Parts: sequence; structure tokens; C-alpha cells
Amino acid sequence: MIRFSGVSVTYPEAALPALAGADFEVPEGELWLVVGPSGVGKSTLLGAVCGLVPHFSGGTLRGRVTVAGRDTRTHRPREMADVVGTVGQDPLGHFVTDTVEDELAYGMESLGLPRDTMRRRVEETLDLLGLHELRDRPLATLSGGQQQRVALGSVLTLHPRVLVLDEPTSALDPGAAEEVLAVLQRLVHDLGTTVLLAEHRLERVVQYADRVLLLPAPGAPPVVGDPAEVLSRSPVRPPVAELGALAGWRPLPLSVREARRRAGALRERLAGRRPAPPPGPAPGAAPLALARRLTVRRGGSEVLRGVELRVGPGETVALMGRNGAGKSTLLRALAGAHRPTAGSVELAGGVVPHRTPPARLVRHVGLVPQDPRDLLFAETVAAECAAADADAAAAGVPVAPGGCLALVARLLPEVPPGAHPRDLSEGQRLALALAVVLTSAPPLLLLDEPTRGLDYAAKARLVGVLRELAGRGHGVLLATHDVELAAEAAGRVVVLAEGEVVADGPTAEVVVASPAFAPQVAKVLGAGPWLTVPQVAAALEEA
Repeated sequence: MIRFSGVSVTYPEAALPALAGADFEVPEGELWLVVGPSGVGKSTLLGAVCGLVPHFSGGTLRGRVTVAGRDTRTHRPREMADVVGTVGQDPLGHFVTDTVEDELAYGMESLGLPRDTMRRRVEETLDLLGLHELRDRPLATLSGGQQQRVALGSVLTLHPRVLVLDEPTSALDPGAAEEVLAVLQRLVHDLGTTVLLAEHRLERVVQYADRVLLLPAPGAPPVVGDPAEVLSRSPVRPPVAELGALAGWRPLPLSVREARRRAGALRERLAGRRPAPPPGPAPGAAPLALARRLTVRRGGSEVLRGVELRVGPGETVALMGRNGAGKSTLLRALAGAHRPTAGSVELAGGVVPHRTPPARLVRHVGLVPQDPRDLLFAETVAAECAAADADAAAAGVPVAPGGCLALVARLLPEVPPGAHPRDLSEGQRLALALAVVLTSAPPLLLLDEPTRGLDYAAKARLVGVLRELAGRGHGVLLATHDVELAAEAAGRVVVLAEGEVVADGPTAEVVVASPAFAPQVAKVLGAGPWLTVPQVAAALEEA
């Protein structure tokens, strides 16, 4: 169905090809998972399938890519649309209409499908993806995860023979991600759809893959094979596989069920041991953020209702909940972007965010939004960092020369200072935006889906930075669907549902009590204190 024959892609002024030595064939009706560290060319490979590379991306493509017999060199993306459906990392860039239902119907209108066919497919897709209650909503009012489901639905209504998906579950809560993956499984098994999917959250998808295609490093040829065999030599792999490697299991497990069956001896070795407790807030210190009975209305609806929240110095709190629960709205209220309808928000020193000028507010709070382009405007990474250093100095924050660039080098060692932000992957742009915000060293740091598009190594570097910030007395509040990040970084978890706080407590208690939010290690080792592979590794070293 999909054939790459000696394919390489090179962009102007790039030191290495974005893709090299790609030679493989994806059969009809299989799901292939594309894995690899951030920035190794996964999005380039996916773009080559639908013709976006090189027709829209630029660069030079050598070799040949064919899909259902059509050569992408001679068929532009619009001429592939009836065969290949593509959903990229940025759902907003995918939309061409204003409401959910119109977006689902637009592609079919472009192909001239009969009206009764369009109506039936729209209804089917609304039900498949749990979007029926959102059908009349403006796209701009949806959460990031809801927008991602709409983007996927707008492609599914066309009934393509091939689906190309770039990070399809990155902004979805665990329940919604499972629903989307179940839909993909149904398409593959029942309809023979071919799916090529890139995803950093391998713990969600690897057990469904027929084959894994690994891009091990920039400029290195792809490696294709059985999922367990390829992951055994992959630089990125999910926690369940890392736990298997630590325990010496061969082949590596791909699912929690498979690992649990082999974990008896490991449980015995850990019996009677407990991980080190996570750092907590400084005792008796005044809060860095305090929300009292906070209510926020947007678009005629109450997005937050009576929220009580306190974040103290030295504390890292994970804010979790399904898509549309109000997580982003709460972060933006703390950052002064939303005025409370009722209740109040205060930062340290009695600062009221929505009444405080931005030049003063930056000394109290920093927000990294889901879309990093809201913060990035310069032509190079180095220029972004120079501007961040200057802004911090103007706000009265002492910054060492090159402070932002040094942080970028730590978070993104593979990115040169001269790179243009638009040429970075989604995860790399997020890390750059984080460095820009951290340059001002705000006492309170707000992160909205900070691991979207990050591989496991980049996520580990981020966790290290957050721990250092907490150790220096900063407070961190991160909204995330990444249960593994919450287990690694947060000492406390707050769960929102329908705009209300429904759980607030220590991470180990809150996440283990919920099958949706429990990390893979907790599921494998059963009810107990173990949440992450590093915790288990530290305990085994002490044994």
C-alpha cells in the first residue's frame, strides 16, 4: 500500500538529511508505529506519504514514494486526498471552517459527495469520537484535546484507505486516547485501513502495532521489525519496556498485562521497601497561588465552578482531568488572562493577576501555553533567547549573559542556536518556549501540556529542571494528560471534572486510585508505592 524506495529528504542549509535510506513497504491493513527521538525526521517521513513533503515543505526528495500506486512526485497532496488522510501535530492548522459539524463535512463537500452520504458519515464520526455534544460548538472554544479529535474526525469522514497520524493522542486524556485507538483498531481490523502513526507516548500505542519503524538518529536509515525486537535496541521505549529491561525480561513486554504475568519475582525483591518521598511545599510558607471559590464563565458557560487551589513554594502539582474539564482555563486565570466571574485569585504578595500590568506580573508568574507559537516570534533560537534575556533584565530579574541559550542547550542539546523555531518539531518548540519563560525565573511556573511532542529523554531533562526549580523554592503547576509525567514530577495531583475539583492529594494516592491515571509501573506491580522505573531501579541498587 505504501512503498518507500531509496528515499532521502534534505532541507536547505541542513547539515544532515532529515530522512535518509528509507526503503520499506507497508502492507494494506496494518498499523505501523513510527518511533524515535525528537527531531529525527518522523514528521518528514509522514509528510512524504501524502505529498506535503516536498510539495509544501520544500527541500529535496530523492527516491520514490508511492501510495496505492500513485507517485507523490507527480501527485500533489490534493490529488492524494481521496486515498490518504493526514492529521498533523497542530489541529488548529488543519481547520478551514468555524464549527465542529462544518469541519467534519468540509472534506466531503470538496470531493462532491452526495448530501445524504455526508449526513450519515458526520453522524457516524460524531458518535465514534464522542463529539456529538460538541457538534455546534465553535472550534476556537474547544480544548486542545477536543480540537485534536475534530481534526481526526474530519479525515475519517472521507473513508481514506491510508491514515497518516502525527501524535494523534498527545493532547488527549487517557479515556479519549483509548477511544481513538479503539477506532483505529476497528478501521485496521474491520475495514483494512492502513495506518502509519508517529507517537511519543509509546505506552499508549505500542501494544497495538503490527510493526515498529524506528528512526534511531538524524540521518540514520529506518529500522523496521517486530515491536519487541525493535524496542530492545531503541533509544526510546515505554515504561513497561524499561521495567522489563531493568528486570532482565526477554523479550521485552509491550503491555501491562504481559508484564504483570512476569513480575512475581520483582515484587518479591521489592517487598518491604518504599521509594523516597517526593519533596513537598516549604512548611508554613505563604502560598505562591491561591484560588478561593473561583468561578470563570466563557462563551456563556461556566468553565470553572467554585475551585479551591493552593500552590506553595517548593511544590510541584499536576492538574489532571478529561479534555474540556477546565485545566487550561484555570492556568490562564492564574496568569491573569481570565477575569473571575466569582471568587478570587491571588499570587504571592497579594497580587491579583488580572489587575496587574504584564511588566509587573512577569515577576510573579510565567505561563507556557499549549501552542508555543504564542510566545515565539524571532528568526532564530539564539534571537529568541536574546530577547528573553533582555525582557528578564527589563523586568528587574538578574540574568547571566546567555542564560536562556544555556537552558535551551540543556533541554534541547540537538538544536543549534541558528535554527529557525518554525523548523523545530512541536516538542522542541515547546521546550524552547519553556526556556524563554524560565529565563525570567518566575516564582510560579504554569505549564499547559508541557510534554506534548517530547521523547522520553527530553521529558527526563524537563523533569530534572522542574525538580531543581522546586528545590529553589519555585512553585510549579502543570496541566497534563501524561500520567507518567505526573508520577515522575509531581508530589501532588489535583483532578478537575466539569470545572470542579474532585480529587486533591498526594500523587501516589490519587493516581493509583484511578485506573485511568495510574502509571504503567503501578499497574504492573499492583497496589503499592511504586510509580516509576527510576524508583524501582533505586530500590534494587540499595538491595
